[in-house]
Amino acid sequence: MIRFFTTGLVALVGLAFGRFLNVYLTHWPANESIIGPRMHCRKCGHVLSWWEKIPIFGWLLLRGRCPACKAWLGWRNPVVELAVAGTWAIAAWSAFPEIIRLDRTPYSLYDAIAFALVKMTLCWLLIALAVLENEHHWLPDRLTLGGAALGLLVSAARFSVDFFYWTALPLHWSMESGLEGHHAEIYDATLRWVVAIILGPALILLIRRVYHWIRGRDGIEMGEAKLMLMMAAWLGLSHTVLAFCLGIAIGAVIALVVALVPSWRQGTDLWHLSKLRMGTLLAIGSIFSALWGRQLIDAYIELCHF
Repeated sequence: MIRFFTTGLVALVGLAFGRFLNVYLTHWPANESIIGPRMHCRKCGHVLSWWEKIPIFGWLLLRGRCPACKAWLGWRNPVVELAVAGTWAIAAWSAFPEIIRLDRTPYSLYDAIAFALVKMTLCWLLIALAVLENEHHWLPDRLTLGGAALGLLVSAARFSVDFFYWTALPLHWSMESGLEGHHAEIYDATLRWVVAIILGPALILLIRRVYHWIRGRDGIEMGEAKLMLMMAAWLGLSHTVLAFCLGIAIGAVIALVVALVPSWRQGTDLWHLSKLRMGTLLAIGSIFSALWGRQLIDAYIELCHF
């Protein structure tokens, strides 16, 4: 029961942060301050009242339309709010068993909480980038390079805490827990993290170069390479490769559906799904990798009998 309550509370906080993110995604591309002007209909200028801005419920009460001019407000607001709330709830739900374990140590408690907060922060950034890329074909350096710098700091701090924690253990604990083995794991994880930071952007730059060589024009922008750098800084090597593969797979599935369903090619409301750009697909793949990467990788290894 406590797990459900905690997860629900985190989801409610996620809805609030999703509402703030919607304000940010609306005002920033229009060069407007997030403080003002107040949220309003882009068609007629009607200023939304407080109850019309309640996450999810305000949109449902309005049935997705402006109360003044009846213009369609779009799906973005509820989708973003639900995405932030959902990803945060999943992160909290996954961390909860480790937090309440009777045999937990201060380090394991710290690690579970920190890992959940890292997932929540990363998902928040990725949702913002997915929307900006889909709506404005824009992956701003402030989020990609800034997010990469934040990811580097977070990952470096995590490796440092791991190293000094196991080094500071009393000698008899260190021998029982296999201190050398833990140090080797930390060094190995650090090496794979550095390799991911180099190979992630390099993969996109290679694809960009090959596409330019074949077609004579650029098909992938530099923003995708910077996004891969950010993904590598947060996720590490294996999860970054998984995120890239998932993004490509999602794009392939959408392309297949568009090819098989003629109505998707005739200006319906679903048409915009077929226009998802690579940056959006990579961001979506990264969200799946951040939340379920370990399970997906383990399932793949078991399936292929590695």
